[in-house]
Amino acid sequence: MKNISRLFDIPQYQMDNYAQKAMFNTKINGTWEPFSTKEFMEISTQISLGLMKLGVAPGDNIALISENRVEWNIMDIAIQQCGAIVVPIYPNISDKDYSFIFNDANIIYCFVGGNNLSTRINNLKSTIPSLKEIFTFNDEPAFKHWKSIISDDNRDQIIFLDKIKSEIKGDELATIIYTSGTTGDPKGVMLCHNNILSNVVSCEERIPADNTSKVLTFLPACHVYERMLHYLYMYLGCSIYFAESMETIGENIKETGPEIFSAVPRLIEKVFDKIMAKGDELTGFKRKLFYWAVGLAEQYEVEGKGWWYSFKLSIARILIFKKWQAALGGNVKVMVSGSAALQPRLARIFLAAGIPILEGYGLTETSPVVAVNCFKKGIKIGTVGTVLRDVEVKFAEDGEIMVKGPNVMMGYYNLPEKTQEVLDVDGWFHTGDIGEMVDGKFLKITDRKKEIFKTSGGKYIAPQAMENKFKESRFIEQIMVVGEGKKFPAALIVPNFAFLKDWGEKKGIPLKKLSNEDIVKNDKVISRIHEEVEEMNKNFGHWETIKKYHLLSKEFSIVNGELTPTLKFKRKIIMEKYNAEYEALYID
Repeated sequence: MKNISRLFDIPQYQMDNYAQKAMFNTKINGTWEPFSTKEFMEISTQISLGLMKLGVAPGDNIALISENRVEWNIMDIAIQQCGAIVVPIYPNISDKDYSFIFNDANIIYCFVGGNNLSTRINNLKSTIPSLKEIFTFNDEPAFKHWKSIISDDNRDQIIFLDKIKSEIKGDELATIIYTSGTTGDPKGVMLCHNNILSNVVSCEERIPADNTSKVLTFLPACHVYERMLHYLYMYLGCSIYFAESMETIGENIKETGPEIFSAVPRLIEKVFDKIMAKGDELTGFKRKLFYWAVGLAEQYEVEGKGWWYSFKLSIARILIFKKWQAALGGNVKVMVSGSAALQPRLARIFLAAGIPILEGYGLTETSPVVAVNCFKKGIKIGTVGTVLRDVEVKFAEDGEIMVKGPNVMMGYYNLPEKTQEVLDVDGWFHTGDIGEMVDGKFLKITDRKKEIFKTSGGKYIAPQAMENKFKESRFIEQIMVVGEGKKFPAALIVPNFAFLKDWGEKKGIPLKKLSNEDIVKNDKVISRIHEEVEEMNKNFGHWETIKKYHLLSKEFSIVNGELTPTLKFKRKIIMEKYNAEYEALYID
């Protein structure tokens, strides 16, 4: 990366090499409005000067809380340029976590987006002594607008800013990213410029994009996964489009026709469910053809299955999968999946359909990518691909994955003892994940070390792998395997209510007008779910089979505190919430 040694050098690199008329694109009143590289550079500089006029000095911590929007990216760069530290925070965490993070990081200024965030933070202001002011991206009469800090710049200010920028080194702290806090208080992961830049460099060869590519972004930019991709997209010169919301993703994809977008497995599962629902609506020969193509895709192998299979697949792609591609805008070259384990079945089906999903693996502490499947280095279904260049991986005696390289964090903010627990003196980071190498080069994640549990009989249970297999059933929306210290594993199951209602209509079972609470009590639903559980149990050893389960009427969600912002289970909270249902599973 010539001339790039700090993260804030990336927009300047784009400006110098392929300035874009549409660097970022936002849908406003039904029209996609572009924001050019030139505009981005100018306002980033103006905001940096405004921050300096406020008294922001190198090393000060500034909070950034917002949905994805161009203002987020501008502030990210502007804060870095004046030597301050970016503290990105999710817009949907609890007040308790907000107070903890603001006080732990000693935040002095906060820039916020919509959804009444400014009011929420303002209500907490009395508990945050360090917080001087809240600025908003939207026009809100009770708060100062973010552009209010801009003042007429002069040559002396520019020279002073340039001096500060020139003195910032790549190994200096750039950002503190607080983990979502699945247990206890969030921990602040300290990442320097070099940490994230090393990931950008190593991922460049793994992603089929250039300065002509369109990308769609909708995962939170405050998460290091999407944030690193934003830097990579800017470096490559891609045109970035902001999805309006999770609900409008399908429409936005059709409108923009992106070549690339990133996703988490939960979202890919929902995309697949919608595709299958469309297939269910077909009748006669068209329906048979649809399910023939899906069945063929389920047999797909990257290495190939001979000419006869290839011939049939080419027919399926023309007749069926071409429509899937059109539904995703018609241009998708790749979906990048991370944050949690992807069902191998879905990876197989989408690869067969000509819509490759490249699954990767990483953590906030590794900036984030450790390994990822890609066309150049090879794809292995059921693995997270090959390890990045300059990154090393080894395994502890218990199978825990250990990582070493330029992407490994500086440590946890204000937590030297916690840092020493996961980062040894030789620089090896203990991930807490269990894994193995397949074919000598593909990393496979088998489970989270902290999530693996023993039954009272001493048998180990790896819940994540089991949950992914059970979710292959169209009747099961979510499942959490439980049973630590108990006689056998059990499960909390959220049925796929939309699918159940359609199934019920075809079977003459009146479910559509019933509430979810009544559906989970319906004898025929209970019987059908039981069939699915018994069928899925055949994939596991007798000690792993789900002996009992409880059907829940409400989906686990971020809003209710049961999922992290990247849609992973907060198992401790779910267990506390459904403790009565859990204990009832083990009453003889």
